Amino acid sequence: MPREGRFFDFFNAHAEQVVLAAQQLVALMSASPEDMPGIVSAIDEIETQADKITHDTVALLHTTFITPFDRDAIHALVNDLDDIVDAIQDVAEGISLYNIRRMTPDAVQMAELTLSCCERVRQIIKLIGDMEHASDILRTCREIEQLESDCDRVMRSALGRVFRDERDPLQVIKMKAIYEGLEKITDHCEDVSKVVEGLVLENA
Repeated sequence: MPREGRFFDFFNAHAEQVVLAAQQLVALMSASPEDMPGIVSAIDEIETQADKITHDTVALLHTTFITPFDRDAIHALVNDLDDIVDAIQDVAEGISLYNIRRMTPDAVQMAELTLSCCERVRQIIKLIGDMEHASDILRTCREIEQLESDCDRVMRSALGRVFRDERDPLQVIKMKAIYEGLEKITDHCEDVSKVVEGLVLENA
């Protein structure tokens, strides 16, 4: 595959930001209240770096004659990667805005699932430069889809629990937003896997 334009370097750099953000989110789930602002700030910085990589990739796309694969696919891929980091930032800022001081076990489990998803996103991004890894890529894409389903299942259970057991209506609203935000992260991971799966099927 043609490699003009350093696209793969940008993809890998962005996928690294995805994992760093997810790691910080997991740390936020068990952080003490005094440590939370620093972690939220770290996620904001990661999101800023991810935005810069997205901007640089799109700018390069407009000035490169030969691209590794379809331009629309490149655009979709980098935007879907950016959506993951944005969704992580949304959850972190929600925790800060709602002044949530202690996470539920369900939220912790969902954050760990998002990290697993993000690590697999990094893995498939690392491999797409060489279609000899097609079978490994497709297998990992299926793992991402399974993790998304797992996270969705945990979210439904968590929502049922909070609606059933929580007596504070405000807390119900807060946790519903956090659970749905966490699940959205894995949705965006699945979006990336679908783009990559399409690239493999077209180019392998």
